[in-house]
Amino acid sequence: MHSLERIGRYRLERRLGAGGFGVVWLAHDDVLDAAVAVKVLTENWVDRLDIRERFLSEARLLRKADSSRVVQVYDIGELPDGRPYFVMEYADGGTLADRIEAGPLPVAEALRLTALAARGAAALHAAGIVHRDIKPSNVLLRTTPGGADRVLLADLGLAKMLAQASGLTMAAGSAGYTPPEQARPGSGIDARADVYSLGALGHHLVTGSVPGPPGKVERADRLRTDIGPDVGRALLRAMEPDRERRWPGADVFAAELERLAGQVEGEGVPTSGRNRRPGRLRRTPLLALAGAAVACAVGVGAVLLENGPAARTLTVEDGTGRITVEVPASWGGQVRDSGWNPRSLGLTDGTEPGLVVADRLARWQDLRVGVGGAFVGLSEHGDVTGEVRAITHPGCHYAGSRPYSGAHWHGLIRTWDGCPGEEGRLTEAALSAAGGSGRSQVYVQIRQADGDDDTAVGVIGSLRLTP
Repeated sequence: MHSLERIGRYRLERRLGAGGFGVVWLAHDDVLDAAVAVKVLTENWVDRLDIRERFLSEARLLRKADSSRVVQVYDIGELPDGRPYFVMEYADGGTLADRIEAGPLPVAEALRLTALAARGAAALHAAGIVHRDIKPSNVLLRTTPGGADRVLLADLGLAKMLAQASGLTMAAGSAGYTPPEQARPGSGIDARADVYSLGALGHHLVTGSVPGPPGKVERADRLRTDIGPDVGRALLRAMEPDRERRWPGADVFAAELERLAGQVEGEGVPTSGRNRRPGRLRRTPLLALAGAAVACAVGVGAVLLENGPAARTLTVEDGTGRITVEVPASWGGQVRDSGWNPRSLGLTDGTEPGLVVADRLARWQDLRVGVGGAFVGLSEHGDVTGEVRAITHPGCHYAGSRPYSGAHWHGLIRTWDGCPGEEGRLTEAALSAAGGSGRSQVYVQIRQADGDDDTAVGVIGSLRLTP
């Protein structure tokens, strides 16, 4: 390949990887000042019209899916030498293949990540697309404002419209992830082929090994002692050789995985840490607000109102004046107030009111230092509670969840502690207006160096929202 420095307005920074037909680059969009991924057809295929069409078909299918759970395509074009390229969302968290390099994941984390991948597959199926190659390297991770992983399905190079897939005559897929009907030319496939691959994905995440061939898969709970039989049965059902005996759809499988993850975590009851991976903590930017939630927060001009001469709290107001919240005075070092994009949490794309206040805002993403602060973001669309339930924080100990009911809000509170480099606590809440009036939902994230639960509850209880 000739040396490339730019593709259109996109400045190439480094090669991310290569497949059979294309090379993917990390690039910078100089116009929008954003990181993107650019996939380019390799030179040796430039004269093969069938390969060229297959390459372009992937971009069209990604665009057709139009889901926040599938990698988004932003642009498409052609190089001077005739090679097509397309520009995609950049997933800064790598892939699930990267995540499991050091061994199996904690059980609840593995189940929730598999469930999120299954939700992505369900979105493809709703758009009439079957993926046909779901495996760890094709499941990408992108950090959200709360540091959670947004799971994205990628690489639709083998994907087909379901209407076409019923008559497929060529075998395709990856060993260990391929259902028997997909490996046999002429058998035809449907969405349940992806259910099989998702079961294999979950098996790999919880056991650390690719499952055996169809009909010879060892149950996960026989390979790992801290996996319950319900988990083993759920994953094995997804990998049934007879597709009529599998979970009927990716969404049904996802719901069961989410139920099992909650069961493992002990929803509502602090866990003992039994699912933490011994000896391995991944340093993850738990509160990666600068590139996502505070992308619109260009000022430091939010209102800090002292609550009395020797006040121990401050009232913080966002730039629109809709959100106010009381925080400890010691957190009032800096405020960013110009809003957030709920899409970074997996919700509808757009700009909504939001703020973040912290004692050391510049170190908000650095878990090696203690930071006290809070983020509040409003969303009037989507299911905030569902997205918060799906959040995982690798390397942290999940300390349980509980319902919250106050004078102004009700919802769910989840807590995490023992994060790498910090002894404090991370609290997240999904809130709706008490009484069920209106559509306003709020996502709250609180980071404390001292881990005082009363402080977090006090901050949540002080939150007010004006029309």
